[in-house]
Amino acid sequence: MAQGPTEITSSQQFKDLLRSSTLVVADFYADWCAPCKQIAPVYESLAKSLSRPGALAFAKVNTENNSDISAQYHVTALPTFLVFRGGKVEDTVQGADPTKLKNIVQKLLSEVESMGEASGSGGSGSGGQWLGADVPRGYREITDEVEVRNCEILNADEDAGTVKTLFETQKPTGFEKASTSRDYVQSGADDQLLLYIPFQSTVKLHTLQITSLPAEGDDAPARPGVVRLFINRPQNMDFSEADDSEPTQAIELGPNDWNANGTANIPLRFVKFQKTNTVIVYVQRGDGEAETVRVDRLRLIGEAGAKREMGKLQKIGDEPGE
Repeated sequence: MAQGPTEITSSQQFKDLLRSSTLVVADFYADWCAPCKQIAPVYESLAKSLSRPGALAFAKVNTENNSDISAQYHVTALPTFLVFRGGKVEDTVQGADPTKLKNIVQKLLSEVESMGEASGSGGSGSGGQWLGADVPRGYREITDEVEVRNCEILNADEDAGTVKTLFETQKPTGFEKASTSRDYVQSGADDQLLLYIPFQSTVKLHTLQITSLPAEGDDAPARPGVVRLFINRPQNMDFSEADDSEPTQAIELGPNDWNANGTANIPLRFVKFQKTNTVIVYVQRGDGEAETVRVDRLRLIGEAGAKREMGKLQKIGDEPGE
């Protein structure tokens, strides 16, 4: 079952949600509003059953705590439900009208499914590749731009998968409860991983998707909790340097950031990732008390540029007259 609506706590969080999902339904409410409380269970149920990662998302906006967002979208009656497409308001429902709300959401879901964006146990990318979340509209998966042979990972457990595992195209075997395959990367000495990723071309990165399936047992590894990104480094960093350097972007992940596919869909500060030749993904610590951390898959979303070419080598003296 999909997760419920995202509780909005800041204007920036709301902007990030609008960027990361093609369609967003937002419930503007207040704690003192009786009609808001009346329709809240209906909205919660719709969100849990119909949300689709990257395609259809649901949010709740407390108008008393987020007056700036309410003013921006001219919300004057409660409850008000706004439907966003590509970050812009497309439809409005005012008042506790469950029938109208359900009809609009079902229409949106039908559109999503007709575009092939709905995902069940897993998404799919171009060429049948597995994706843990849908690709934001207007962009594509560019994981195939990674020079896998030149990737490097530090502090990885040798008994788990290699760095190539992170970019495998098939669905992680961890979805199969009976699987004993270590089809994932796990840290060794502590809950840190340092991954160096070079690209075949200069790319524009829009979204980072990290899949980390929950494991069971006393010694089960954690999911990434704090991730720091660095771009355009000529080689991998060491852990001390990664701790002391200013990252291009720092990310904190909590339980609500992981979808039903075990994937965190992380919007990047696109303006900072416009000309990216390499990216370092530093999992600085896990999300709990576990001594190790686990990553099953990485997917990169954005735009690819022209591939680098070696050019023709020419021996000195080959030019006419030399």
